[in-house]
Amino acid sequence: MDQSFSALVVNETEQQFSVDIQTLTLDDLPKGEVLIRVFYSSINYKDSLATTQNGGVVSHYPMVPGIDLAGEVVASTDQRFQKGDQVIATSYEIGVSHFGGFSEYAHIPADWIVPLPHGLSLKESMVIGTAGFTAALSVQQLRESNLTPDVGKVLVTGATGGVGSFAVSILSQLGYHVEASTGKDKETDYLLQLGASSVISREDVDGGKVKPLARQTWAGAVDSVGGDPLAAVLSKIQYGGSVAVSGLTAGTKVPTTVFPFILRGVRLLGIDSVYCPMTVRKDIWHQLATQWKPNRLEDFIDQEITLQQLPDMLPKLLKGDIRGRILVNMK
Repeated sequence: MDQSFSALVVNETEQQFSVDIQTLTLDDLPKGEVLIRVFYSSINYKDSLATTQNGGVVSHYPMVPGIDLAGEVVASTDQRFQKGDQVIATSYEIGVSHFGGFSEYAHIPADWIVPLPHGLSLKESMVIGTAGFTAALSVQQLRESNLTPDVGKVLVTGATGGVGSFAVSILSQLGYHVEASTGKDKETDYLLQLGASSVISREDVDGGKVKPLARQTWAGAVDSVGGDPLAAVLSKIQYGGSVAVSGLTAGTKVPTTVFPFILRGVRLLGIDSVYCPMTVRKDIWHQLATQWKPNRLEDFIDQEITLQQLPDMLPKLLKGDIRGRILVNMK
């Protein structure tokens, strides 16, 4: 076993804020029952915030970010995992207060680990990652709120992002009429390829002043944006419809009223992929490895990069320059 390895380290002192590749040893890793040789990770919006000064994500420094990782167990003191097991670890405190996936090795608590389900490779699991998991959890919540394909169109906002892309794909596979919203006109073909029935602009969703109630347009929605666009979506949901919300790229404040909820019975479903119970987590990963697995996962990959390329790539996600997923090959 290599005693030294490379990792992306974020640090902040009184003098400076830094993001760079460093050489660590196994002794530098935090405690955890399972030592994993990381083969793949991926970039999420939260990871980009974690590598930004005053990003509001990292709890202490130094920190190895990366909320997603997949790899092979090297050593374990927990009987649930044995050397050679292939595993996934996402969310919880990974990459926030516990060293994460942008590292060739990771020490992870056993309670945070999911065995790699049959039907997925390690690489495929990180193409999906937290983004795909969040999308699948959103779809599951909408289905449990009685949203069926026959009741009307389903909107997906931020459709070219990781969550949005997977939501479009999963919903279309399940037979829904998916209307994908994006601010990128050039990505229409990409969204249609993923299964969108129609593509609309960001302005078609939030075209200015948000009305307390507007024309009923969608039976439900997957929203990864938040802010004013979410308020606009809520005002246009059909009677009894639901919106699954998981993002905040457009802001944390939602200027809505009670009217969609008390006059149309609209439900706002909060999607938590961080502390989602393990029983639900395993079930969702099973779905992603079987019925909900896209036929061409490679279509979701914007770029595949190395650990050394991470410092230059991370800021691009905050600028909206990325479509789909950035896969980090750690092998």
